[in-house]
Amino acid sequence: METRLQIDQVEPKGYQSLFGIEKYLQQSTLSHTHKELIKIRASQINKCAFCIDMHTKDALAQGESLQRILLLNAWNETELFSPEEKILLKVTEEVTLISENGLSTGTYEKAVQLLGENYLAQAIMAIIAINAWNRLSVSTLKPIPA
Repeated sequence: METRLQIDQVEPKGYQSLFGIEKYLQQSTLSHTHKELIKIRASQINKCAFCIDMHTKDALAQGESLQRILLLNAWNETELFSPEEKILLKVTEEVTLISENGLSTGTYEKAVQLLGENYLAQAIMAIIAINAWNRLSVSTLKPIPA
C-alpha cells in the first residue's frame, strides 16, 4: 500500500483539535453501545479500514456480540437491533451519505419520537465526529496497527 503523510505527525495541533469533540461525546448521555454502532456503521459506509478495525475491537471489548457486528451492514434485515438502534443506524447512514438525500423528514421525526431531541443531537455530533475521523484516515491511508 502507498505511504502518505500522517496528519497526527505532520499537523499534530489540527489532529488533536478533533479530540475536543471526543471529550464532549464521552460526557454525553449516548450509551457506549450506541456510540460504537454509529462509529462502525459510518466507517463501513466510508470504507475506513483503520476505524472499522479500531471500533469493532472496542465494541467487542465492551461486550458487543460478534454476530451483531458481523450483521451491522445488514441491520435492517434482522431483528437483532432494537427500534432505537435501528433509527440511530438509519440516521447514521443518512447523515454519512448527506449528499444523497440529507436527513429525511421521516427519519428525523421518528428519531425525535424514539430518542428525544437531546439524544438525537448527541447522536448527530457522534456521526459528524466519526465522519471526520474516517476522512482523515481514508485520505491519508492510515495504516492498521499489526
